[in-house]
Amino acid sequence: MEEPSFLDRMISHLRSTSKYYTGYPKDLGPSRVIHFTSERQFVQQLHEGRPMVVAFTIRCSYTKHLDKVLEEAAAEFYPHIKFMRVECPKYPGFCITRQRKEYPFIEIFHSPEQAASQGKVADPNITKYSVKVLPFNYDQSSYGFREFFKRHGIHVPTSK
Repeated sequence: MEEPSFLDRMISHLRSTSKYYTGYPKDLGPSRVIHFTSERQFVQQLHEGRPMVVAFTIRCSYTKHLDKVLEEAAAEFYPHIKFMRVECPKYPGFCITRQRKEYPFIEIFHSPEQAASQGKVADPNITKYSVKVLPFNYDQSSYGFREFFKRHGIHVPTSK
């Protein structure tokens, strides 16, 4: 077998190390996007204390593009920020509580804290929490997520 030329090796290296889209599919490894299965799972993920990007989706052509964006961003920001996808036709109750009419949309949940006022508690084993929720209205790309996190003071260590 023939040895690859210097140019081929250089282009191959550039494709494998580039953070930005170069026109070639990236090998992102296993999926880092968590698929929503229950509110209990969602709360457990929040309790880990990391910010979580949640995409509320329906079946449409734009969702395919959004899935690719989420996969790439989840691979870039793993393990500091979690990404979750909620299929709203499967879990309408959870999506309706967000009180949004346009789909798909993205929200960022971060800084879970025990609520100062527990209010009327029916069960002493239940603890109420408050979570900051920010609507995501930036460019839907890894770059857009990075800029959003910078703007809102969500610290993301750069390990690459």
